[in-house]
Amino acid sequence: MGDYLALMMFPALLLALFLGFPVAFSMMGVALFFGLVTFDTAVIFQFVQKIDAVASNFVLAAVPLFVFMGSMLERSGIAEKLFEAVHLWTRRLPGGLAIGTIIMCVIFAASTGVIGATETVVGLLAIPVMMKYAYDKGLIAGTICAGGSLGTIIPPSVVVVVLGPVANVSVGDLFIGMIFPGLIMSGFYIVYILVRCTINKKDGPRLPKSDDDPSFGEKLRITLVALAPPVAMIAAVLGSIMFGLAAPTEAAALGAFGAILLAIIYRQFSISVLSEAVVNTLKVTCMIILILLGGNMFAGVFVASGGVSVAEELIRSAHLTPWLTLVVFLAICFVAGFVLDWISVLLIFIPVFIPIVNSLGYESVWFCVMFLVVIQTSYLTPPMAPAIFYLRGISPPEITLHHMFKGVIPFIVLQLICLAVVGWFPQTVLWLPAQLLGFK
Repeated sequence: MGDYLALMMFPALLLALFLGFPVAFSMMGVALFFGLVTFDTAVIFQFVQKIDAVASNFVLAAVPLFVFMGSMLERSGIAEKLFEAVHLWTRRLPGGLAIGTIIMCVIFAASTGVIGATETVVGLLAIPVMMKYAYDKGLIAGTICAGGSLGTIIPPSVVVVVLGPVANVSVGDLFIGMIFPGLIMSGFYIVYILVRCTINKKDGPRLPKSDDDPSFGEKLRITLVALAPPVAMIAAVLGSIMFGLAAPTEAAALGAFGAILLAIIYRQFSISVLSEAVVNTLKVTCMIILILLGGNMFAGVFVASGGVSVAEELIRSAHLTPWLTLVVFLAICFVAGFVLDWISVLLIFIPVFIPIVNSLGYESVWFCVMFLVVIQTSYLTPPMAPAIFYLRGISPPEITLHHMFKGVIPFIVLQLICLAVVGWFPQTVLWLPAQLLGFK
């Protein structure tokens, strides 16, 4: 009975969340209750060990560094420069403003690693321009939401910094393994926009030629000036990891330092800007670490109570094939993402699923990247859809919820297609880490 009692932790946690208790305290409270029932006061010693494990995990030091990097880059002026440079090359294409927005989101996501920052910054720049040229409102909403969500699957990502230790997977392997899936998904977005706007020209009209259009040489100069800083940032963060020059935490420190330099270069640096970035970093980091601590306590009690072995028994008794088991796991995460934020889904399910995935003979890195795609998809999917909430905060009243819900549907389908590609071809994830980091 004690083993099966562990399974009751999930409905108890969901009940606490639906009653409105904060995620971190819900996890801690459920862990404490079931821990006392199962282990009596001995559970306190387990909690102390969990606190020590989180506090001494050097990989998590990358969290505040990446958050700080994103906060500084929001104010450095890099987004405005990118916006101008990218659209110089794409504006004459069908749906060119939307295509340029996706490209800009890829570059900006690879420069910040913070979910939400990309959508907010890019949305504020791109929405007025696309509205001016009468782009379809659903396409505008879908492009901003989908492009902004790329911060989940384009490295470096704060999600991965949290996911790696929880799944007991190298953060470096995950960063490198995400590159091809992230590019594949971005490519699907661009092809979809191009095809849609070629067939239906009203959805994304080409911009007319203008007498003051810059020359080819001037375009190259503007592009070089705009792209050099983010490329240097990406090289410092991802390049140092890819070529084994730095650990993710060290690379994050390089990125944080680079963000300060960019703010200085663009003459946006001041004590007030630095203070705001530090305060924002403190708030976000405290939230993430507190929720992570609660998740570790919850997972510790669940595992020690025999919950994983019971889950394995139930799966075996269901006689599911290994592939179907993976599909069920990802479907559970997808549905959970409708009502829970990404960190809650990660901390509730990954500690349970990863041991079973390993026992089935699958690579943890591959499964984790598929999990990231699912999290990104749920990020766009109602009723919670954080991407839509972000968009509502920055969009004009002409773009309604109906436009937003209608606009994200094609991009959700594209993300599911990308998930199928990654699932069917594991080497899209595993090949690059094997070449660069010797991953096996």
